[in-house]
Amino acid sequence: MTSITRNLPSFVKDLGVAVVGEKCYISLVENLEFGDVPCLKFAVSKVLGIGIVVGGSIVKVPQLLLIVNAKSAQGLSLESYILETLSYAITLVYSFRNELPFSTYGENLFLTIQNTLITLLIIAYAPSSSSRTPAPLAISTLVTAFAALARVPSGVLSYLQMATVPLSLASKLPQIIQNSQAKSTGQLSSFAVVAQIVGCLARLFTTATEVGDPILVAGFGMALLLNCVLGAQVWMYWGTKAAVEAKAKVKVGEVKAEAVEVAPIAEKIADKVKEEETAYSTTWTPSTPKNMQRMSTPPPSGGRKWARKVD
Repeated sequence: MTSITRNLPSFVKDLGVAVVGEKCYISLVENLEFGDVPCLKFAVSKVLGIGIVVGGSIVKVPQLLLIVNAKSAQGLSLESYILETLSYAITLVYSFRNELPFSTYGENLFLTIQNTLITLLIIAYAPSSSSRTPAPLAISTLVTAFAALARVPSGVLSYLQMATVPLSLASKLPQIIQNSQAKSTGQLSSFAVVAQIVGCLARLFTTATEVGDPILVAGFGMALLLNCVLGAQVWMYWGTKAAVEAKAKVKVGEVKAEAVEVAPIAEKIADKVKEEETAYSTTWTPSTPKNMQRMSTPPPSGGRKWARKVD
């Protein structure tokens, strides 16, 4: 068997060396030494890392489609997505500045882009009265944060990376609280939540194996815990959204039925008022003749005048 694995095409060998390194490639592929635990763990970590990066490039797509198709961002917390996007961006810049392998943080690039789009959609579809964070403030916060991260000193960036632990907590809590209050997850994508749980589990393994950075491990651990809470809410409130919509439709139907019942009465009242107005307008009112001359009493006929005798 080793005679085959040692004579694989050059492009296969180059790809394998690029993924796991020459030492582990020779050990695992050419010599088939599966008892080499360090190389085996490293290879598994690399494969998982690449899978996470690929999955991260599409993990938020179902959420985007849900919002666009429904033309609604109901159930999604704007504050949560702003904080989560900042957390992803900080981890992305921190890992890039420290020249970590792309397979250990690459998904943060795609998650930052997708979360930014979701944040803009939440702002676009949410009524201004229902959002506590004004749209200009949210957009300016994201733009300012991205610009600042590009120029922040490395020492400050380390502190910012440590801040992603409480930031992850703060980013998930508004969504968790909103779900709890509404007893529904609204337009929250169950696929995205499950994918994030699996991704956090895998990322914990890859970070511990390849990087060993306790700050990153703590951040992914906190994210895993909170994503599990969201996953539990998705399971608890499954189907609640349909029930709420059905109840709303029934309520609308009742209102329409009441309107139909009231309509004939309103029509009768309108007809009665119209009849009374018509009767009043047709009532005859005598008018006083104009230029009416006053006639005097005619004098006695015969032309004889009488005079009273005065003694």
